[in-house]
Amino acid sequence: MPTKITFIFDNPADPAAFEASYAEGFVAAAKAIPGVVRFEASKVWPKEDGSATPAYRLVDLYFDDYDAASAAVATAEAGALFPKVFELATGGIRIVFADIED
Repeated sequence: MPTKITFIFDNPADPAAFEASYAEGFVAAAKAIPGVVRFEASKVWPKEDGSATPAYRLVDLYFDDYDAASAAVATAEAGALFPKVFELATGGIRIVFADIED
């Protein structure tokens, strides 16, 4: 069954700094993870009333199955990615594995 790893970035302390680091380092490092068959990134729409959103950015890394995703996070490439993740996540982060259902 296809699996994805989702990174849910909460609202950063400094959105401009987040975007610069995200574009310069995170995206390329995430795409370099072995076994990624699809990369999907999204930015959460701001609320019309200006209040904080429940998240800032979502990133999904898709894999053929759970075993491929599990193996991927044990690679040197993942070892290079995760410090970038935690540097970016000044507002917090959640990382989840999920099966993709049709």
